[in-house]
Amino acid sequence: MDLLLNPSVDVGETLDTANASEPLQYVRFRHRKMAEGESFADNSGEHELCLVLLSGKVTVRCGDRTFEAIGERMSVFEQVAPYAVYLPNGMDYSVEALTAVELGICGAPGHGNHPPRLIEPGHVKQSTRGEGANVRHVHDILPETEPADSLLVVEVYTPAGNWSSYPPHKHDEDNLPHESFLEESYYHRLNPSQGFGLQRIYTDDRLIDETMAFSDGSCVLVPRGYHPVGAPYGFDLYYLNVMAGPKREWKFTTDPDFAWLVQ
Repeated sequence: MDLLLNPSVDVGETLDTANASEPLQYVRFRHRKMAEGESFADNSGEHELCLVLLSGKVTVRCGDRTFEAIGERMSVFEQVAPYAVYLPNGMDYSVEALTAVELGICGAPGHGNHPPRLIEPGHVKQSTRGEGANVRHVHDILPETEPADSLLVVEVYTPAGNWSSYPPHKHDEDNLPHESFLEESYYHRLNPSQGFGLQRIYTDDRLIDETMAFSDGSCVLVPRGYHPVGAPYGFDLYYLNVMAGPKREWKFTTDPDFAWLVQ
C-alpha cells in the first residue's frame, strides 16, 4: 500500500491524493502553487471544500459571493491562523493570486447543506496539546463544532525534536460514542525545508505497518490505524490534516501499549 505521496511538479497543482495508487474513499487533498497575477477556476463537484490559504493573498469568487484580498501570512511557519473559505459541493469558484500563493484544497463528500463562507483567523480556535517533547500547537480551521457535511480540517505545529499525533491513536472503527471512522491525510512542511520527518502507520493486526521518511511538501495517507509523527531535532514541522468519514465526529482510541502515557 502506497501511503506516501511526493510533489509531482514545482508549480501549479503539485499534489493530489486522488492520484494515489489506492486513493482514500472520503478524503481528498490537493496543493496548488500560484504566481502573483495567476488565476484558476474549478467546480467543487461532489465534494464540499475548504480552501486553506497556506500563504499569500487571494481573491475568491464563488456564486454571488466575493471574498476580496484575503490572506495575511506569507509562510505557514509564521504560526498565525490562516484565512480559509468553505464551499459546498456543486459550486463554481475561482481564485486570483494577489501575491505568490500556496493553497490547500481540502475535500470530502458534500450534501449541499451549507452556503459558502469566509473563515477568518479570529474564528480559528488555537490551543496547545501535550507536555515536554510531546508539545504541539493546534489551529482548528474547520472543527466538528462548525457547520459542514463531512469535512474536518486542522493544522498543527510541532517544534523540532517533538512528537505529534502522540501517544499513537486511531479512529478507524464506526463504534460511537467510543470511536469514529475517519480517514485522514497529512500535508507536511519542514523548516528548514531540506530535512525530513518520520511517520508510522500501523494497525493492531499489523496488516498495515509502514514507517515513512517524508520530505517538505509530502503528503501521508491514513486509511486506518495509528499514525504518530516525529520531527527531528533542528527541523520544525507543520502539517495540515484533512479528516472525513461516514459520520462527522472525531472520537479516537489510544494504542493500549501507550495508554500509560495518558494516565
